[in-house]
Amino acid sequence: RDPDSRDYQTVREAISTIVAHAKAANRPFVETVELQVTLKGIDPKKDKRFSGSIQLPNNPRPKGAICIIADAHHMEEAAKLGIDCIDMDGLAKFNKDKKLIKKFAKKYDAFIATNTLIRRIPRVLGPGLARAGKNPIAVAHGADLMAQVTSLQSTVKFQLKKVICLNLAVGNVAM
Repeated sequence: RDPDSRDYQTVREAISTIVAHAKAANRPFVETVELQVTLKGIDPKKDKRFSGSIQLPNNPRPKGAICIIADAHHMEEAAKLGIDCIDMDGLAKFNKDKKLIKKFAKKYDAFIATNTLIRRIPRVLGPGLARAGKNPIAVAHGADLMAQVTSLQSTVKFQLKKVICLNLAVGNVAM
């Protein structure tokens, strides 16, 4: 927070070193930068688990795939923005086939659903998306769809169960 502090300078130097090594290696892909934090004063046996999410100022995964489960209004908007989308008829074609639903859930990093359809999704798909940890996020008709997608892409989720070490993707070397 304070640009003059020693910790800030140390982090800045570490980031500069990471970027310099990444450019020197000349890899054919964009490397992700992860933040690794060890939590002190937490006993994993007493504090069973905790989870949460952090919204970062930048998108650490620019190629993250998002699918919108939409009605006709959001289908048109998603098509204009070039975002993958599917309607309830498309979901019904899965016919509660667990393998197809699992494959569908694996294809995308996150899901957004029209708020009028969000309650019908578990009835059509079953628990497949919930088991994959990809419950859809509701979006209203008046809301900006692109802002919702950008917000979802820049959010990083974390979950600690038995370890006190936290790893988060916070950016990439092209930023």
